[in-house]
Amino acid sequence: MKNTDPSKLALNNTLLIIAFFTLIYIVVFRALFSFQILPLIIINVLLFIFVFFTFRFTLEKFIYQKIKLIYKTIYNLKRQKGARTEPREMQQTTIEQVNQEVLEWGEKKKLEIEQLKKAEAYRRDFLGNIYHELKNPIFNIQGYVLTLLDGGLEDNTINRDYLLRTEKSINRIIAIVEDLETISNLETSQVQLKLQPFDIIELVREVFESLEIKAKKRKKDFYLAEKYDRPILVLADIKWIRQVLTNLVDNSIKYGNPKEGRTKVSFFDLDENILIEVTDDGPGISEHELPRVFERFYRTESARSREKSGTGLGLAIVKHIIEAHDQTIDVRSRPGVGTTFGFTLKKYRKELI
Repeated sequence: MKNTDPSKLALNNTLLIIAFFTLIYIVVFRALFSFQILPLIIINVLLFIFVFFTFRFTLEKFIYQKIKLIYKTIYNLKRQKGARTEPREMQQTTIEQVNQEVLEWGEKKKLEIEQLKKAEAYRRDFLGNIYHELKNPIFNIQGYVLTLLDGGLEDNTINRDYLLRTEKSINRIIAIVEDLETISNLETSQVQLKLQPFDIIELVREVFESLEIKAKKRKKDFYLAEKYDRPILVLADIKWIRQVLTNLVDNSIKYGNPKEGRTKVSFFDLDENILIEVTDDGPGISEHELPRVFERFYRTESARSREKSGTGLGLAIVKHIIEAHDQTIDVRSRPGVGTTFGFTLKKYRKELI
């Protein structure tokens, strides 16, 4: 849409009318009267003045007034809530400029609507997942308690077993609630990180020791990628990083190679950061599932086993902890080969003495 300035539009239309009138004048007067150039010039000048200003007045008074109203309305909608309302005039603004602003505003609103739809879908999935995760242990508790109340409490062959099962279901509910509280605190920045330098290699060894018994029961093993003679110091909250490593190594035990699987932990110097990778030799994760592994309660197809399942919040917590440190975490995997989780931590630099 070119030449949308009111004056240019009026000029273009006036010239078209003058040209058309001149053509008619020449044809008619040549046929009926003797042709004279002076009257034609005078009439064209007067007609030009009248038509030009009439067109311009019409455009500015009616069409552009409507456009200005739309423009001001969109401008007010674009303002942030609570911002002071300021007069906004569309001075020297062409229709293309207004159209561009309208398109940009529409695209922004479209993105906002898409984000709201995604948030709503996420909320529905989240509520559905909470219902699913809490339903089973609650119904189990209900069944065990009702059985005990109906006479099972006096039956020594089942009473203790049912109480132990009830305790297990209660512990599962407590674990889910505690993990949800942890995520909520991390999201709302209620967790104050206590940054301190520590040896990440030593921390990994401690995590290996804490999970050693569990690993042996499942015939799993873990090791460091290299023999590290010198410590690798990072600056982070050791308590939360211990939880990150515990969750990742524990996942490799649960979902790694079911037949004598191995878990490897590697370290890479990235100048300002240290990259830590936890690699297993399990069945891997399909490509279409990789973007969702950090979602709450999400389980891959190979992990949907009640025997192996935890709360379903472990990786979500890991992601929130790393992001709270202003660092990144990612995952790569090849089906049939294994999965690698990698995250970065700030390298601790000692001052020269």
